[in-house]
Amino acid sequence: MPLSRYSVEAHEFAAELRDFIEKDAARLGRDTTPVDPGPRVAFRWPPHPVSADFHVLTSDWTGTATLQYRDESFPVELAQTPEGHFARCPTLWSEAMAFTSQDSLDNLLEVSKPLLDRQWLIGEMLGCGKRFTDRISVLGPAQLLKLLYCSDRDVANDARQEIETHASLRVFGPALISIIDDRVHPYRRSAQWCALDLFEDLPGYCDDPAEQRFAIASIKGLLMDAPDDYARTMFKAGVVLGGHVANDMAADALLEVLDAPSPIGRRAAIHGLFHLCEWLPDRKPEVVTSLQRVAADDTEPLLRAYADGIRRDIERGDVEHVMEPIFPNER
Repeated sequence: MPLSRYSVEAHEFAAELRDFIEKDAARLGRDTTPVDPGPRVAFRWPPHPVSADFHVLTSDWTGTATLQYRDESFPVELAQTPEGHFARCPTLWSEAMAFTSQDSLDNLLEVSKPLLDRQWLIGEMLGCGKRFTDRISVLGPAQLLKLLYCSDRDVANDARQEIETHASLRVFGPALISIIDDRVHPYRRSAQWCALDLFEDLPGYCDDPAEQRFAIASIKGLLMDAPDDYARTMFKAGVVLGGHVANDMAADALLEVLDAPSPIGRRAAIHGLFHLCEWLPDRKPEVVTSLQRVAADDTEPLLRAYADGIRRDIERGDVEHVMEPIFPNER
């Protein structure tokens, strides 16, 4: 995007991110088809200490062993009680039990893998070549932006939350627009969802009308040719434009998307227009007329019915709306 009121630093972060997107997509060796990242699974650590359920005493931990994973070794403490064998790794805050000492070590490795794999994945995304053992909150803007592309949606979400806490730095706007414009990285849907979620407060990242115009145009472009709604990204795009940005630029974008080649984009626009009318009641007559046209002319029967239902809900001033349709290939 052209230089604007953003700082030089903000544009440098965006350029660095675009370079990362190209290189990481090549590293993954995939075509440009987006991957469905599936639902986010919240990561919680440490896991429940199984020894507490069996009242293992501090004095019971008399044995030692070593846990091996990749090229690392972790010290392990062992305990044997009438209930079984226990293993714990203080370094990883993990425990396991079994009927034999070796099985307890095997189980400990399985219990510990979610943490280890997550740390290795973050390290890989950051180009560290090793496990990332620190907190995500210590990372700088460029590193946080890269983590939005993590195949683990929970890692991406943690990075999104951290970016949100630093929105006042005013350095993320161009990079977030670059994410929405991305058409090459296989894990872009999760990153785009995160960028859209941040853009629910668009002025917080793009405080100039010209900058907001760039962002809105990018969101419109995402909807125009959307081949899927993985991670509910396109649904989110419609909500952001109609329910959060909700200005005349967003209204114009949603109305244009009603004629998008993508039925998924058109569906998101129909939904977004319902919420837009809550914030811009003066656009209601134009929206209703446009939805009447869609209800009569759209090539998708499901969207004709959906547009007519949303049109009725808007005219009645309902606070709830009809459910969006699911296309056969999404079931």
